[in-house]
Amino acid sequence: MAALIGQLGLAPKPALPDPRDLGARALWPDHGSLLWSAKALAPGLAAMAAAGRRTGAPSSVLRAELGAIGRSTEHSAALAGGGHRGALWALGLLVAAAAFDPRAGGRDVAAAAKKIAAFTDKGAPRSPSRGSSVSAKYGAAGARGEARAGFPHIRRALDALDRSRSAGATETQARLDALLTVMSTLQDTELLHTAGPLGLRHVQAGARGVLDTGGTATEAGAEALRALDADLHARAWSPRGSAGLLAGALFLDSLPVNTPVRPV
Repeated sequence: MAALIGQLGLAPKPALPDPRDLGARALWPDHGSLLWSAKALAPGLAAMAAAGRRTGAPSSVLRAELGAIGRSTEHSAALAGGGHRGALWALGLLVAAAAFDPRAGGRDVAAAAKKIAAFTDKGAPRSPSRGSSVSAKYGAAGARGEARAGFPHIRRALDALDRSRSAGATETQARLDALLTVMSTLQDTELLHTAGPLGLRHVQAGARGVLDTGGTATEAGAEALRALDADLHARAWSPRGSAGLLAGALFLDSLPVNTPVRPV
């Protein structure tokens, strides 16, 4: 939960709800309602961790149990205001994998989550989701492909956090750089749905532009981020898939074996 709340509290995030705006975003839940609905995920994530701890290893039985818990948790979140579907998918697999071994580091947990995701959830609805339909249409990996590859974008976000902190960035700046790193290469199915392939490439190029200036810790980078934020708001394009993966990265980063002394 702390990872998701940390992602929600980060600002300024380009075209994503954050503490700067407590009013409703066009077409998306506002920051306040997302904070409220995030609390509805806590029991489900705790149950997923308990399932991982009880089974102790990836299996088809665990995958089916996580799927059932995830669908129930998604329903609870919808009743509380909605949102967080991508974060729930990533965090659910990761918390279950982390429960296998409390001494495991972030990358080991991601590798274990990959093994869980390799199993088919036989209880999943047969009708395709919007994300899976978009994935099939454009050949994007989607959430399922990201998990089955061992969450490569979460691993890249962890690397970005390490680089930015080592360069003297504040924790907020390091997390924004990690978000932009994910945005710069992720084939975000939400963006593909709303903006198409050209729009996705526009967002990716904008994120790379901020990083190429030296990241958000530089004056030029901060200005580029403000410009990207304004541009995406004007287009009503929101990189929600990247936000969910950042929450996963913050969870792995919070594991005790990964916790260094960080600049404030």
